[in-house]
Amino acid sequence: MKKILISDKLAEAGINYLNEQSDIQIHIQTGLNEDELCEIIGDYDALLIRSDTKVTAKVLQAAKNLKLIGRAGIGVDNVDIPAATEMGVIVMNTPDANATTTAELAIAHLMSLSRHLPAADRSIRAGKWDRKLVGSEVSHKTLAILGFGTIGRIASQRGLGLKMNVIAYDPFVAPEVFADLGIESVGLEELLKRADYLTLHCPLIEKTRNIIGAEQLAMMKKTAMIINCARGGLIDEAALYDALKTGKIAGAALDVYENEPPKDSPLLELDNIVFTPHLGASTSEAQVAVSVEIARQAVMFLKTGEAVNALNLPRLSAEELKKSLEFMNLATTLGKILAGLATQPLTKVDVATFGKAAEVAVRPISVAALVGVLNGRVSTPVNRVNAENLAKRQGIALTESTTEKSQDYVSLIKVTGHFDGQSMTLSGALLGGRQPRLVGINHFDIEVVPEGTLLVTLHDDKPGVISAISTVLGNANINITRMQVGTADVKEQAMAVISISEPVNDAILQQISAVAAVRKISQITL
Repeated sequence: MKKILISDKLAEAGINYLNEQSDIQIHIQTGLNEDELCEIIGDYDALLIRSDTKVTAKVLQAAKNLKLIGRAGIGVDNVDIPAATEMGVIVMNTPDANATTTAELAIAHLMSLSRHLPAADRSIRAGKWDRKLVGSEVSHKTLAILGFGTIGRIASQRGLGLKMNVIAYDPFVAPEVFADLGIESVGLEELLKRADYLTLHCPLIEKTRNIIGAEQLAMMKKTAMIINCARGGLIDEAALYDALKTGKIAGAALDVYENEPPKDSPLLELDNIVFTPHLGASTSEAQVAVSVEIARQAVMFLKTGEAVNALNLPRLSAEELKKSLEFMNLATTLGKILAGLATQPLTKVDVATFGKAAEVAVRPISVAALVGVLNGRVSTPVNRVNAENLAKRQGIALTESTTEKSQDYVSLIKVTGHFDGQSMTLSGALLGGRQPRLVGINHFDIEVVPEGTLLVTLHDDKPGVISAISTVLGNANINITRMQVGTADVKEQAMAVISISEPVNDAILQQISAVAAVRKISQITL
């Protein structure tokens, strides 16, 4: 008999589902502090929580039988995930259970903005009868979606239902995904210029922080409106304030903020913006959905071992870890480099192992490569448990092959990415069985220590190119720690992989791109 402790309030539907399981016993006790939780947690196989329960390292040390922590919702800030991983405890959440309600809030804001509903409400309450609040129809207007994950895709279908022209931008989603849903895929600049309503549905990572700033706002129509129900920090709020105040755009609606609550924000002074207090998941249906979903996931894991939406890894046996870990780490690194070099969204990833690398199971290696490809590019934390499902969601197929015969190296892994009719192959080896090296990019043979920040250039094989690149970096006080140059017979081209002391900004990258012989430059931080 498996035992589940529920320490935060879950919807009755989730409780009922658990009670229907004859081989599972549940115990509900909410409001526990750390010491109280430590006293009883040792008896349970699973712990289901919301946001109130704090699962600390001390709690996990006391959880001798615990196999699963299930969070009904998305955020897991209240769980010490590294400690859970160390203890071999799976942590899972329900990232999609509130997707519909968040998408619908964005559409509600869209309608509210288009018809001035908050202003109309204030007018009536003030005893006025203002018939001059003339709105606009949304049908045949352009709904522009920034971020095409689960929530963005739901929002797109709602937009189509309103007879809107829907376009979307997401550099990490394959073209087939857009096509299957009948959505036009465009670049970011075109998205901004064409938008009548821009709704944000992307994760907050370093590359998306302030993705909408003064430059982007200047590209938009003066009649355009922005909606953010995703994450605070995606919009530069100072730039948004200026755009709204000076009429560069017509309006905005925010459910999330750089600082929550936004008590001192100058945005509160403006009349052409609508606010809600982070209500994205706040519907009765969503509360039921996350409770039922976490109950189902917990039952599935306890009965079959399948870990849906797991945020960390199950503990490997010492023998499996010893055999596979170095290869898996190498594959993850190759995946990261591949994602940094690919010029379009990947549609397929091929993983091939040779020599000693082919003597261990290929699946952990190939999934580790997907972790590298996806990490930091989707809203959900990526690991070797959920990478395959996330890849499928992004339209990325996975194929594998093994060959015991070695190719130049005793242990070799090749990760090939396919995109837009092209392909790119990264080759990696373990020198001495432990030291990872990037040994090939397509037909260029090149031996690189894959760590830190790398600049990868494709350039004409002629004198003075490396000197020119080095001069640009030197003038910017950027130290070159390593450099490898590979040549190939094809088109008299060369490739340089330069390890630098710190990442460079776009201005420096543009200076290097301006070197006459440089055809392409990419920056990758590992």
